[in-house]
Amino acid sequence: MSQDYAKQRAELIENLDGLRVEIDKEKRIGWLYLDREPLNIVSYLARQQINAIFEAFEHDDDIGVVVIRGTGGIYTSGGDVRGFFEVPRNGMSHLSWNISAPARCSKPVICALEKYAFGVGFELSLACDFRLATKETLVGLPEVSIGQIPGSGGAPRLTSLIGLARAKKMIYLGERVPAETALDWGILTDVAEDQAGLDEMIDKYAARLNALSPLALATIKQVMNTAFDSTLDFGMNLEGQAYEKLRDSYDYTEGATAFFEKRKAVYKGE
Repeated sequence: MSQDYAKQRAELIENLDGLRVEIDKEKRIGWLYLDREPLNIVSYLARQQINAIFEAFEHDDDIGVVVIRGTGGIYTSGGDVRGFFEVPRNGMSHLSWNISAPARCSKPVICALEKYAFGVGFELSLACDFRLATKETLVGLPEVSIGQIPGSGGAPRLTSLIGLARAKKMIYLGERVPAETALDWGILTDVAEDQAGLDEMIDKYAARLNALSPLALATIKQVMNTAFDSTLDFGMNLEGQAYEKLRDSYDYTEGATAFFEKRKAVYKGE
């Protein structure tokens, strides 16, 4: 069974549909590029492949941080609307599972937004830990303009970030929100002046994250993502249990020892 599953996963990502993967071992970054000229639209097949790629990233020891980005100075204008008419209706309800792959990944995930971040591409970014953009970037869920609604987790994720009133205004009216406003509302993590600034920002975030304990980052990601949708009491209990378990980890001992010895810690993720 496991061999069949592995074969299916391998076949799924053998011929990527508008996607490209690169691994930078030196910087310990796994790059997932949306790569379909001119506006990097995301096909139905690509959504399944994104999930499979994240499963591979999860088990790659050369990767400490994942970065999603578009090619050609554009993130994405959204999904392949024309292609969706060829997909059976009963195959659509699980779309949010594939696009939620960054949230399930134990490693920190950065999404770099340039020019356009619409539709499923914006939904994908909402599943990431950090959203970095340039000043000229626009974000939005414009599906209502073609008689549809967001279908890959966009409405609930956006509402949880910015509240019901703002989310309704954005989604009902199909608004394209500029980067500075998105930053003010808490949609974006950081905004760079231009593409060069965004490149530098990505490197800085990745370097800082890769210098930290992989075990601590994976643990706090799971705690925060789970607690966010739960009661305060449940979240505090979950955090306490996780904190307790990390007390016996190599990384905690190394981190504390390095602090006392005034040196840089060398973590192993164990």
